[in-house]
Amino acid sequence: MTGTGARGHWNEVYGSHGEEAVSWFQKEPQPGLELIERYGGGRAASVIDIGGGASQLADALWASGYRDLSILDISETALGRARKRLASSAEKVGFIVADVTTWNPARHWDVWHDRAVMHFLVSETGQAAYRRALLAATAPGSVAIIGTFAPDGPERCSGLPVRRWSADELSEFFAPEFSLVDRRRHRHETPGGVTQSFEFAVLRRV
Repeated sequence: MTGTGARGHWNEVYGSHGEEAVSWFQKEPQPGLELIERYGGGRAASVIDIGGGASQLADALWASGYRDLSILDISETALGRARKRLASSAEKVGFIVADVTTWNPARHWDVWHDRAVMHFLVSETGQAAYRRALLAATAPGSVAIIGTFAPDGPERCSGLPVRRWSADELSEFFAPEFSLVDRRRHRHETPGGVTQSFEFAVLRRV
């Protein structure tokens, strides 16, 4: 699902659920935060969180000293919550309301982080469009940290089908422009007490 239908879907999800009630909520945004700090090149690095919505990642990065932060999400409702929560710091954070599959990046970032979007792209067309956006938004040396539902993870999320990936599959999909430098398995416990398997790939652009 892309375009207007996707925007309406995610605005409805965020509009009808509290920030801490959605299944992907994390009070501590791990392992993304740890991977950014390990592979991102330091606090002067520019970071974009794809599908970041109302995630706590931008808050954690700001508190750690990162100052070149952007959040992209298809839902203006989700970004509005993040903007309100970040308060005065929000003036220095870039908020981008866009569908990543049709987005034309205006700049490059050192770190691309995504634990929310890639697994919802079930068509080859959507996946190819995501790949084009990633290449347009990064440069040699940039790092992409992509977390998706693992092969043993959920088959659906928020009423939508998903595409499950392993780190090796992500590495193969983004080759040859990116090479795999690390991988992580992550067990996420939802606010409802359900455990979900994620797999993260850390990819460096060559």
